[in-house]
Amino acid sequence: MTEERTTPLRQRMIEDMRIRGMGEKAQQAHIRAVKGFASFLCRSPDTATSEELRAYQLHMTDAGVTPSTFNARIVALRFFFGMTCGREEMKRFMQFRTEPRRLPVVFSIEEVSDILMAAPGPGLKYRAALSISYGAGLRSAEVCNLRIGDIDSDRMLIHVEQGKGKKDRKVMLSPGLLDLLRQYWRETRPDGWLFPGLPRVSPISPRQLSRAFTSAKNMAGIKKAATLHTLRHSFATHLLEANTDVRVIQVLLGHAKLSTTAQYTHVATKTIRDTVSPYEMLTKLQHRTVQRSLE
Repeated sequence: MTEERTTPLRQRMIEDMRIRGMGEKAQQAHIRAVKGFASFLCRSPDTATSEELRAYQLHMTDAGVTPSTFNARIVALRFFFGMTCGREEMKRFMQFRTEPRRLPVVFSIEEVSDILMAAPGPGLKYRAALSISYGAGLRSAEVCNLRIGDIDSDRMLIHVEQGKGKKDRKVMLSPGLLDLLRQYWRETRPDGWLFPGLPRVSPISPRQLSRAFTSAKNMAGIKKAATLHTLRHSFATHLLEANTDVRVIQVLLGHAKLSTTAQYTHVATKTIRDTVSPYEMLTKLQHRTVQRSLE
């Protein structure tokens, strides 16, 4: 298998992304997007005209590319033309597509319990990992990259190092979760990574954890179209239903924008159900009006 040659143009784009501090996965996604545009053009992408850029967007639309993928490619092309090519004017010819906002799927507390109890064995490894995903609201990669030293039992905190956006944060460590982690540690004695993979010098992968979640969900008989990330959604929603301040939840989740966290207000059904409608006040006023007319 021959190794693909890195052109000077691609190398310059990689350097631009490194200067910007872009993560490795984001860099790879940007390169794929520009490479796809070059395949459409059948020549170097820096020579594209505005009409060709328009034609490519029509091509993606006709091909049924989802709004999220469409927009991700546009972000990459905007970076490529604006930063690497110095052609800011090309941004005028790129349009983002509106993506339908769907409410996240959320488990009930009973469903979460059933999933965690059905986590595959042998041992407590996957049950402990999935429990952290729900109990601390961590993303899959954040769970997988935890080290023994990240569990601070003295302060009852979990240290998340270099989460999404390369940001560190602290999240709560509940007594029940700490008990489970201690049982797991006594069972396997992990060294370094909290959840080591094979070989043990590497952590388990998000794909492995996702497979364990799917297995547990199926074993629990839960039919919801849910993913491992649903545990994080459920964590946030259940906190909100327990009257936790949305700004605290924002910090725990590591969201840059409060509006991202606020989406959970739409699925916090207990909060919605317990909120008194202003119609109740109207009903009381109408009742008083009827009483006065009868007197």
